[in-house]
Amino acid sequence: MLDRLLDGFEGKLTSSKWAAVAKCSPDTALRDITQLVELGVLRKATGRGRSTAYELAE
Repeated sequence: MLDRLLDGFEGKLTSSKWAAVAKCSPDTALRDITQLVELGVLRKATGRGRSTAYELAE
C-alpha cells in the first residue's frame, strides 16, 4: 500500500479505500493507518470522522 502512495495515489486516502485495496477489514485498515501515523509515515490531511483523509508525511 505504501508503494502505491509513493507512486502517486489518485484521490484521497481513507481507511475505507485502504481496506478495499489491501483486501482487509475496515478495522484492520484503521489500525494499520493509525500505526503509520504514530510512526510519522502518514499524517491526517482533512476532515473528521468518516471523511478523514491521510497523506504521506514530509
